[in-house]
Amino acid sequence: MASATGPTRTPTQLAQGAETQGGVGDSPLRPDGTLKVTGDFAYSSDMWHEDMLWGCTLRSPHAHAEIVSIDIGEALKQAGVHTVLTYDDLPTGVKNYGLEIQDTPVLAHGRVRHHGEPVALVAADHPETARRAAAKIRVAYRELPVVHDEESALAEDAPLLHPRRDDHHSGHVPHPNIVHRQPIVRGDADAAAARADVIVSGEYEVGMQDQAFLGPESGMAVPAEDGGVDLYIATQWLHSDLRQIAPVLGLPEDKIRMTLAGVGGAFGGREDLSMQIHACLLALRTGKPVKIVYNRFESFFGHVHRHPAKLWYEHGATRDGKLTHMRCRIVLDGGAYASASPAVVGNAASLSAGPYVIDDVDIEAVALYTNNPPCGAMRGFGAVQACFAYEAQMDKLAAELGLDPVEFRQRNAMSQGTVLPTGQAVDSPAPVAEILRRVKAMPLPMDRQWETVGEGGGNQTDLRALPGGLSNTTHGEGVVRGVGYAVGIKNVGFSEGFDDYSTARVRLEVVGGEPVAMVHTAAAEVGQGGITVHAQIARTELGVTQVAIHPADTRVGSAGSTSASRQTYVTGGAVKHVCELVRERVLERGRARLGTYHPAWATAELLLEGGKVVTDGGEVLASLADVLGDEPVEVEDEWRHRPTEAFDLTTGQGFGHVQYSFAAHRAVVEVDTELGLVKVVELACAQDVGKAMNPQAVVGQIQGGTAQGLGLAVMEEIVVDAQAKVRNPSFTDYLIPTILDTPTIPVDVLELADEHAPYGLRGAGEAPTLSSTPAVLAAIRAATGRALPRVPVRPEHIVEV
Repeated sequence: MASATGPTRTPTQLAQGAETQGGVGDSPLRPDGTLKVTGDFAYSSDMWHEDMLWGCTLRSPHAHAEIVSIDIGEALKQAGVHTVLTYDDLPTGVKNYGLEIQDTPVLAHGRVRHHGEPVALVAADHPETARRAAAKIRVAYRELPVVHDEESALAEDAPLLHPRRDDHHSGHVPHPNIVHRQPIVRGDADAAAARADVIVSGEYEVGMQDQAFLGPESGMAVPAEDGGVDLYIATQWLHSDLRQIAPVLGLPEDKIRMTLAGVGGAFGGREDLSMQIHACLLALRTGKPVKIVYNRFESFFGHVHRHPAKLWYEHGATRDGKLTHMRCRIVLDGGAYASASPAVVGNAASLSAGPYVIDDVDIEAVALYTNNPPCGAMRGFGAVQACFAYEAQMDKLAAELGLDPVEFRQRNAMSQGTVLPTGQAVDSPAPVAEILRRVKAMPLPMDRQWETVGEGGGNQTDLRALPGGLSNTTHGEGVVRGVGYAVGIKNVGFSEGFDDYSTARVRLEVVGGEPVAMVHTAAAEVGQGGITVHAQIARTELGVTQVAIHPADTRVGSAGSTSASRQTYVTGGAVKHVCELVRERVLERGRARLGTYHPAWATAELLLEGGKVVTDGGEVLASLADVLGDEPVEVEDEWRHRPTEAFDLTTGQGFGHVQYSFAAHRAVVEVDTELGLVKVVELACAQDVGKAMNPQAVVGQIQGGTAQGLGLAVMEEIVVDAQAKVRNPSFTDYLIPTILDTPTIPVDVLELADEHAPYGLRGAGEAPTLSSTPAVLAAIRAATGRALPRVPVRPEHIVEV
């Protein structure tokens, strides 16, 4: 390595093609990609410690019951059992936790409020020993009346899920079983309705969808010599977990050292705590490392789900196809505990009008407390439910007016400058009409695509391309094609006045003669490709090839949650910001050490490219290795997007969201109208992403979100009976799309920069989950003529058995 005082000082030109590769706009290989594909990636469930114990949770078999007594005697007698914990063993007076409202018990006390609620914990030297011991715990219950829907939740004599509420939402809700209520009123909906030539209304329903991540909840807690604990966990937000764990354990946050373990998907389901506190309690009680891994059955009870919803909508329009007004009421079932319900209500209300210009609205959204499973964050976060309803309404209106459904949407499409029902003006590109045009212009798949030409020249039938697939239910008879369209709007980032920021630490040093950047954030890599993008940003801003990503942990400041399509925007923004600070310090050092050797150090615009300091004209002034020498440059700082504000609790007005994203879909389906079976042939998508930071990853996100919307449309639902019990907690009975169910997903990516965002990017991960579901339903309606007001649609809905 050349010394800092004796570098090569002769200016040269940067060689053609020597610019740093793998930066912003490229699609470098994911550093974790090969390991995941080959099965060599270490997920949280793969962790091992030589003297670890296994934790197990006893859960309630009832949805609502009084706990009369708990007897742990027989469990403690089980050989290999080290401890059994109940509510009475919690170490502090803090017994509850929660993202916003701390209403979720660490372990149930007095009563259980949902099927599968944790009641007791066991630590043993073998997982089967722990499970058998848990089965020996005797809990006496007295069942209580179940609150399972809006009627039973809001009845005058309804059991109150949380009778002593004192949270900040409790003062403005009309009933204690309403978690949060958000109205939005703008203009005069009554007067506008009087001007309408056509008015349509409808009631819609969305079932409870599961995130269905493939890696179940898992983690390991290791007690430390200082009385603290080291927790290795698969989560979406390390610092939020830490904030909830510390008060329950009675430890300062710096004694709970959290490290992200390998995460096998999330989609919102890891934003709440699952077994984090439980593992720590067992580890601190036994003095040994404790590992907890849920099986698939338990996973269905161990995390929140998408809110099921019932929605009522009314729209009016003039004969020339212009929307006059909208009224709607959205009722979300939040289940037994608040989780993220308040924020989901805000999203559902503020995005309920869709990507359309509607000046006169009357909107109400509420979330209920019930004894159903707790619901919270899932990809799309309140906007999915609303999009299904308002897009069905758009098709109804277009039919009433005799207009093409795409043309009708385009006539009412918002654009930059549109004022939303919340009073906020859209201040970045909103190409709603354009993405609709593009998706409609894509070539349609060929008709009768199940017919192939055999070796002898005759037609053959590929059963996999037909409704019913290899079950051989049809060879094309009774099969009708349908085509449907939908478009949606999704906010990006945390909203409603939340202090949405991220922290990054970047270190630039010379290793083995090469400049290397180390990027350290607490951002959870849950499969979305964040670590790849952070490395791309560092390469772009620092002009280096070698970038290392430090494991995410709480030894650096918070990065916020890997949710709300925010990480590339916010943590990417933090990495960019800190890299710029590092770059400036490098240039300052170069000017101080080498400035006398060339006047460009003082006068030119200087860049870092290809491991060198260059002028904007491409002249090389020095290598980064020479400038850095033996002294690294390290900077840690926070970065925030523009502030937002809370919605008014009466009118819903306010600058609630920092950014919006838009996606449109065209679905092509084949429906066996005799059996009610559906084959989705194609789900084409057009989406504006502002800037494709990693084009290949962007397409993957759009296709993945599209597939999740497909699942909600035709198969995915957690079935909860009238006693609020989950009937299908397994992947045998809860169906998700396989490769045979997933259609071709052509993607058209627009890049219309948002001047307020780093690189002009726009959060991309959630928008395709919105519009894919109603597009599929629109196509099935077109093929069958059925109204189909509920998702997922089942064969009996199509044939009306």
